[in-house]
Amino acid sequence: MSSLPLNSLAYALLHASRIDTAVLGGQSLAEGLLGRIEPVARPAVQDLVYGSLRAYGRGDFFLSRLLQKPLASEEVRALLLVAIYRLETRPDAAHTVVDQAVSAAGEVAGGNFKALVNGVLRNFLRQQAALTADFAADPVASAMHPDWWLAQLQAAYPDDWQRIVAAGNAPPPMGLRVNVRRASRDDYLAQLTAAGIAATAIGESGLALDKPVPVESLLGFAAGLLSVQDPGAQMAAALLDPAPGSRVLDACAAPGGKTAHLLERSDLDLLALDLKPSRCRRIEENLARLGLTASVKAADCIKLNTWWDGQPFDAVLADVPCTASGVVRRNPDSKWLRREDD
Repeated sequence: MSSLPLNSLAYALLHASRIDTAVLGGQSLAEGLLGRIEPVARPAVQDLVYGSLRAYGRGDFFLSRLLQKPLASEEVRALLLVAIYRLETRPDAAHTVVDQAVSAAGEVAGGNFKALVNGVLRNFLRQQAALTADFAADPVASAMHPDWWLAQLQAAYPDDWQRIVAAGNAPPPMGLRVNVRRASRDDYLAQLTAAGIAATAIGESGLALDKPVPVESLLGFAAGLLSVQDPGAQMAAALLDPAPGSRVLDACAAPGGKTAHLLERSDLDLLALDLKPSRCRRIEENLARLGLTASVKAADCIKLNTWWDGQPFDAVLADVPCTASGVVRRNPDSKWLRREDD
């Protein structure tokens, strides 16, 4: 809880920093962290969360030069990361951003870090040109990817690694997947065009919006005509491509995007597993909205004796948590295929 007005920048900075703290501590945004924010403030908080996390490498570089020693409060550090992101993207409002960040700091750790937040942000503004030049000259920092990941990219793709890094740092399009059991992709695209929402067809049933819009404003979302899903994640169902009637396991299924996509493409005997009951409820809610049916269990897929009946599966989809990548395994040739996360 906080005493800050819901429509204030201080409120958005504070709650974005709390979500960033949770994510940097190992939680996933897919666990509904943004859903706990009051709807009127959610767009502003979401913008700060996505932007500051995407620019984490940049903010981390700046703080390494602005702080003399590690902070005792991870939430204050996250607040500085969020505020620096805001200062860089809204330089015209620098005074307001600093003022509101100090107000947000008053809600953290008993307000003991207000002076520090004020000093660090003002130092950032004074040193911004030099810090930015140092950042651009540092090959690891400017790539905004860990050094071990860059080394792997350079080894695997010596001619293309820089383009891959640039693509990884670019904001992704808002991707939609039309539920082909309820609407055709072309018909839905025509509806978006008529509503003044520009989009491009991708893949079998996907659309990429030119500009993000609130999900609640999308035509037919509540009625199950579509889902929000990244274009890369939409490749998984087509790669697995189980035959109608197949027995399929989605081993790490929450929030259920790939489970639903598989069921939209064909009738399957599908079991969706996830570790946490709360995440399984999200799978069930998404399937209910889309008019789809699957068996959903809360279980650790590694502990076979807790959920498996011993009958083999025709296809298994494993979206391994925390890797931002996954694998698809299809019988009978057991071919492994890489693809992107949800």
